[in-house]
Amino acid sequence: MATVRGCNIPEDRFYWVEKHAWAILEADGLVKIGITDVAQNLAKGIVNATPKEAGRPVKKGKSAGTLESGKWVGPVTSPVTGEIVEVNAAMTSNPSLINSDPYGEGWFVKVKPENWDAESAELLTGEAAIAAYQKFMEEQNLNFE
Repeated sequence: MATVRGCNIPEDRFYWVEKHAWAILEADGLVKIGITDVAQNLAKGIVNATPKEAGRPVKKGKSAGTLESGKWVGPVTSPVTGEIVEVNAAMTSNPSLINSDPYGEGWFVKVKPENWDAESAELLTGEAAIAAYQKFMEEQNLNFE
């Protein structure tokens, strides 16, 4: 796992850097999504997480739900189009999981994607994602070390 200015960027995820969202294709064909370590550092302590319900459609670039911290309220932008099939119940009852483990226990929702191959090709992964976050954090003068 790479670390950029104090934020973890696992190389196995697909990132929409501008929206601070990540996605990973699971063995069952579902796509788990969440927010990045950069996003949780910017938001600080997450106090409320309200994902859309399972069974609801979501479009790439639209909200899969909202997060609230002491200094920010905003959407979790979906990096894929599809149907929400599972909400992370542990995360909704304990939103601070997003701060402590944004790529593990703090995932947001699982989506049954309409076209993962096409949409994932538009996301960054591996070295490209690391370089994009390095550039973003330098431009914004962000450092969480």
